[in-house]
Amino acid sequence: MARVNRFFDDEPLRRPFNKDQFIRLLGYLGPFRKHLLAAFMLMLVATLFGLAGPYIIKLAIDNYIAAGDIKGMIYLTLVFAALTVAIYFINRKRVTMMTGMGQRMLYNMRMDLFQHIEGLSFTFFDSRPAGKIMMRLVNDVNSLNDLLTNGLINVINDFIMLIAIIVIMFSMNVRLTLVSFLLLPALVAIMFGLRSVIRERWQIVRQKNSNMNAYLQENISGMRVTQAFVQEDVNEKIFLELNGDIKTAHMNAIRVNNAFWPLLNIMGAVGNALVFVVGVGMVTRGEVTVGTLVAFTSYIGRFWMPLSTMSNFYNQLLIAMASAERIFEILDTEPEVADKPDAIVLPPIKGHVEFDHVYFYYEPDKPVLRDVSFVVQPGENIALVGPTGAGKSTIINLLARFYDVTGGRVLIDGFDVRDVTLESLRSQLGIVLQDTFLFSGTIMDNIRYGKLDATDEEVIAAAKAVCADDFIREFKNGYFTEVKERGSRLSVGQRQLISFARALLANPRILILDEATSSIDTHTERLVQMGLERLLEGRTSFIIAHRLSTIRNADRIMVVDEGQIKESGTHEELMATGGIYRELYTSQFKWLLAG
Repeated sequence: MARVNRFFDDEPLRRPFNKDQFIRLLGYLGPFRKHLLAAFMLMLVATLFGLAGPYIIKLAIDNYIAAGDIKGMIYLTLVFAALTVAIYFINRKRVTMMTGMGQRMLYNMRMDLFQHIEGLSFTFFDSRPAGKIMMRLVNDVNSLNDLLTNGLINVINDFIMLIAIIVIMFSMNVRLTLVSFLLLPALVAIMFGLRSVIRERWQIVRQKNSNMNAYLQENISGMRVTQAFVQEDVNEKIFLELNGDIKTAHMNAIRVNNAFWPLLNIMGAVGNALVFVVGVGMVTRGEVTVGTLVAFTSYIGRFWMPLSTMSNFYNQLLIAMASAERIFEILDTEPEVADKPDAIVLPPIKGHVEFDHVYFYYEPDKPVLRDVSFVVQPGENIALVGPTGAGKSTIINLLARFYDVTGGRVLIDGFDVRDVTLESLRSQLGIVLQDTFLFSGTIMDNIRYGKLDATDEEVIAAAKAVCADDFIREFKNGYFTEVKERGSRLSVGQRQLISFARALLANPRILILDEATSSIDTHTERLVQMGLERLLEGRTSFIIAHRLSTIRNADRIMVVDEGQIKESGTHEELMATGGIYRELYTSQFKWLLAG
């Protein structure tokens, strides 16, 4: 079943590590260089203070405890306490700085991604479930936070700490240092052996989460249909499989990810044991002091700690890069419809439209439009009729340049739509879709969406013009009534009237309308028709028509069939010819006429 399969489609796993993408990712830290430097310096100071602790203990054991010097012990205790308090406040300041920087960085990344998505062509959205796009915008961006803030600074600090510990250990005793390094080659081999497996496992987790997100988005949006057809059990089975995939993927990733830690702990314990055995012998022979051995043992514990966090950083890096790849996959997607470098601003138009030998293919060798040519004069009302899949929607999509023609030209007032900026083109078009979409918010907000700087009076005037004012005022809060997502509290006819008011407020010179097919009551039908007539006044309009009254009132009817304009004329002219239009009209509207 195609609907089910699309939720189980996984993007191919990428190569283990992409250095160029990592460098590109670091670019988001550019605006915060000063903050990063300050945070790094604070961390460095805290680290150096922390490394002084074992050496203070060595001094206490060798110089003061053995000699019973209470005053010296008090002095070292105060120094140790002061360092501990300083470390606390330094780390607190650093965490506050990094948290704020991280949130600003995520804000910038989300804005880049959202703005890019808004500019992508219809083909991008046609080929991807909305849930998977949302996954990248929210979850994948969030997963980069720790890497780009604390992760990078921590790993640099850990590396410096590691070097400092090695220097201190060598300065204290070369032999003990070499003993502590015996297991280091085995640890490095394990780290490099597990890294590719870990990354692949977390990539799979991201894919499964994306599949789930896509399914939930569609399933929740279509819940009324699910319940109407009593298909809850079918959806639960799909969800069960998707949910199981996520659980399995997580468990596989966690098993591999956690395999490193027991090995690290075992190596640390064995290393400490070796140093302790060798060190005790050296103490008995007087080659090192007890304080040196105690301090050395403490440094060994701290030596394994940065190795542990550095290896964890690599795992974190691999996980984050899996998300980064998905984000950059969208950012690198070029819109198929975009402004030319030399695109001009379309001047105020009159509404003259011409299709000049237009061809269009959604897929190679499958033409949707074939050699379509027509001319529409300013203010002319065109009704597009024809069977499903004939190419009617494609014509209006090409007019608004949601897609580019494969061949030929679409001209508005003599300008090829590909030669003008998209903003200057679409700002002069009004588009009313068949599936009337209303945003969460008030009725006032939804109408004002057609012209964001419109006054309340202008919004109300537009609603009155299309016969929407009366029913709006019947609500308790009038124009400030919350309509909720997609306008679910309103009837089909009410949503259509609000969309008419929104289009009228934008005052377009060309109107594109895909007429709703939903059945509405006679009174609302009359209001909708009156609103539509007022909306069309003085405007060039293209209507994919489904209502008898809309078709008969059109200045010209174009019959679209098999990707071509097969017939064109008024209702009376086309009925007289006895062609495709008469057949469609008779089959679809005869029952209306008879009634």
